[in-house]
Amino acid sequence: MPTRRSFLAQSGAALTGALLLPALPGCAPSNPLAHIKGQLLGPDAATGHLLRDPSKIPAPTSTIETDVLIIGGGVAGLSARRWLHQHGQTNTLLVELAPETGGNASAGRNAASAYPWGAHYLPVPDVRNRELLEFLQAAGTLTGYAPDGRPIYNDYHLCHDPEERLNIEGHWQEGLVPALGLSAADQAQVARFFKLTEMLKTTIGSDGRDVFRIPLDESSTDKEYRQLDKISFAAYLDREGFTAPALRWYLDYACRDDYGATAAQVSAWAGLHYFASRKGSAHNATGADVLTWPEGNHFLTENLRRQASAPIHTQTLAYDLRETATGIEALIYSVATRQSTRVRARQVLLATPQHIAHHLLAAVPGHQLPPPGALHHAPWLIANLTVVGLPQGPGRPLSWDNVRFGSASLGYINATQQSIKQDDGGPKVITLYWPLTDEAPGPARRRAYQTSYAEWLPRVVAELETYHPGVTPYIQQADLWVWGHGMVAPTPGLLWGAARAAAMQPVRNRIFFAHTDFSGISIFEEGFYQGIRAAREMLGTGSKLE
Repeated sequence: MPTRRSFLAQSGAALTGALLLPALPGCAPSNPLAHIKGQLLGPDAATGHLLRDPSKIPAPTSTIETDVLIIGGGVAGLSARRWLHQHGQTNTLLVELAPETGGNASAGRNAASAYPWGAHYLPVPDVRNRELLEFLQAAGTLTGYAPDGRPIYNDYHLCHDPEERLNIEGHWQEGLVPALGLSAADQAQVARFFKLTEMLKTTIGSDGRDVFRIPLDESSTDKEYRQLDKISFAAYLDREGFTAPALRWYLDYACRDDYGATAAQVSAWAGLHYFASRKGSAHNATGADVLTWPEGNHFLTENLRRQASAPIHTQTLAYDLRETATGIEALIYSVATRQSTRVRARQVLLATPQHIAHHLLAAVPGHQLPPPGALHHAPWLIANLTVVGLPQGPGRPLSWDNVRFGSASLGYINATQQSIKQDDGGPKVITLYWPLTDEAPGPARRRAYQTSYAEWLPRVVAELETYHPGVTPYIQQADLWVWGHGMVAPTPGLLWGAARAAAMQPVRNRIFFAHTDFSGISIFEEGFYQGIRAAREMLGTGSKLE
């Protein structure tokens, strides 16, 4: 009997195999983009920049007392709040500058579909990650366990087929690893690389730990492998003879996708971790499968939020942290009411990127954060495009992940892939991901912030035209989002250097830290882990304030 997932996959593939295009007016306007509606969105940078000059913020008019103040409502902050709630600490307050919690897992919705503004999938987890599995079960994603103990995942949450395709020279192939037009020697290099990473998945270090693991802090301390963090991934590939252009393009794509940086910018340890750390298994899925939703990982962050009941203040900026005899005093500013409030807390969790933590701790000595600018955060452009058709080339049909060989962007996901209707007669939303890695993060960020919607739109449409020639008339709407600090990149020396471990150390058992910046890799699993790690530290030291 076919499973629900196989039915969905077969019906979806059948319908997307030949995508029909609606009839369009015969006369094109002088401006071929005039029919496209949309806007440029992004985090509230203007309010966030008040941290640089808090004197512009009004004085507080009221006071709140709480045991724990959590600053930052991304994955780490929400994970910590949930864990504290589950372990008896419910007197917490979380403040978040954005209108919603979720961090870079935010999402939007229009008449066609929900869609992500950032993180959009979770690989099937390692069964040893029990805390993550418990969360997924509470969220309804993990529905139970088979007699052999392996998890069973909700078929509607597993990515439907077809999952991935790559456009090479106008032809769509299955999968993202280039296969068309490769010489025998290049094919041999591709095979050798994946044989290596499969071997590394099961390699155990001298301390008995997996060499590569998620969370990465559970990886082996074996110096033979940790020394790979000192050189770039590109240098390692050169040394090992992995020089085939198609393979190097794919490995560069993988690094830009997960790290927002190129193979020349990330460490060899991080590059290999991308391939050798995924060890998930399930009764109805493999480690190569992913969990995804139309709104992306906003589904996960919303479930983190719902699994605790402590108050959350959104559109709220925290600033001016100071130590007191009993803990920490902070000021918070409500964008909605334009009023400030004093918060007195026994402990504070900074679940923010490190560049924000530096501003918050301006009056608090003793932290061990690296200097501002030490971390590599490339800006990203995300484009959600509502289309009424996608002219298809030969080969594989529209898939969840669609990439073009040599593309400046990372391609797009089909946000409507998970819809059980699979109605190709109606509009679809596709989400284009574009890490801006052509120049250093600082100049790239300034350029991105200074670029208007009218300037971005032609670039985005031109990029999509390289995937689907003639698509412009079928684009109804193009909403764009710029992430100035998209994600931390694991540059050489970051993951296993002394600075990362030192940065996580609490300040006199009053101030704690949790964010993927403290992992060096920005994935959901790491944010989830960082929140729990810090929450454990807080409960373990809550009665021992120095």
